[in-house]
Amino acid sequence: MALPEPSRPSEPQRSATARTPRFRREPVTVRPPATSANLGPGLDAFGLALELRDEVVVQVTDEPGLTVEVTGEGAGQVPLDEGHLLVRALRAGFDALGGQPAGLRVSCRNRIPHGRGLGSSSAAICAGLTAARELVEDGASVLDDDALLDLANRIEGHPDNVAPALRGGLTIAWLEQDPEHVAGLEQGTAEARPSKDRQGTDPVSTAAGSTDRQPEHTRAFALRLDPSPDLAAVAFIPPNPLATEVARGLLPERVTHRDAAFNAGRAGLLTAALTAPELSHHHRAVLLHAATRDRLHQDYRAAAMPDSAALIRRLRADGFAAFVSGAGPTVLVFAVGPDWARKAADYAPEGWGVTVLTVASRGTAADQPPDDTDTP
Repeated sequence: MALPEPSRPSEPQRSATARTPRFRREPVTVRPPATSANLGPGLDAFGLALELRDEVVVQVTDEPGLTVEVTGEGAGQVPLDEGHLLVRALRAGFDALGGQPAGLRVSCRNRIPHGRGLGSSSAAICAGLTAARELVEDGASVLDDDALLDLANRIEGHPDNVAPALRGGLTIAWLEQDPEHVAGLEQGTAEARPSKDRQGTDPVSTAAGSTDRQPEHTRAFALRLDPSPDLAAVAFIPPNPLATEVARGLLPERVTHRDAAFNAGRAGLLTAALTAPELSHHHRAVLLHAATRDRLHQDYRAAAMPDSAALIRRLRADGFAAFVSGAGPTVLVFAVGPDWARKAADYAPEGWGVTVLTVASRGTAADQPPDDTDTP
């Protein structure tokens, strides 16, 4: 089956005269999902949206200033000013849309654990950008879905979490050289120079904890797929967080061709194991166990999360498709059918949280209820 040609993300449209955005006065509610990145072999590429959502309400005010309220996860720990990641994303979105409102009132009800590898940073970024677009009249015509993904990636630093947070389902994300820059090179209107770090040139800075930046003259793309409806994810959430920069700092700069080829094969198998409709429960579970093996990141990070690594070894020894969620330390297990999920949940170590999450078919959207309101 031929895959659709991805559309080229568009730049925010700027008219010859400066655009002055018109802001909606009604509050906007957005509900970004949790996400799991990498999924074993798909380092910095694969992502899955999970039905556990934060709830964010944003309103433009005539009175200058910023008010931020946070309940739930991160309350008392995250900043309540311009340093809040969601506010930074709002500001970046409004800049792309033509200008800032006089004042903002922001309320966050957080359910996604922070610092656990379940995409809380990407949820904040995608919620902020989506809210900004919804609060500007005709915002979607200025900042379309592809441009929104690219802007989210420039804030986050890599696209594996922001893609499923925006699109829902299973996503495969990648960076590609900007077609406009390539055209400029061919026509002699753009300068050819090596890619460099964007620090100091980007209108937005990357999320806290991210050590990557999108290389210059590249854009983020994502392909969305629907996983099998019999798929669920069992999340084992440890009591202590792990900073993303710590986990990413343990990765080597170079890997062997053998290990790279191994992961390429497993990533291809994982795509089929997650999406092929004709597989029996048993066959899908066997393929997922094989497909979630990895040689590029999990072993290198194990020293920073020994309890997570030990749990993964126990689960995999008994046939479960277990892997580190994102940069960790949460452990995720692909479960095929409710019986498999219940059996996996029995492995939870003392003091850890365990929850069964369905796949979120919708990504971040404004004023839409979640797929499953009973999800904890």
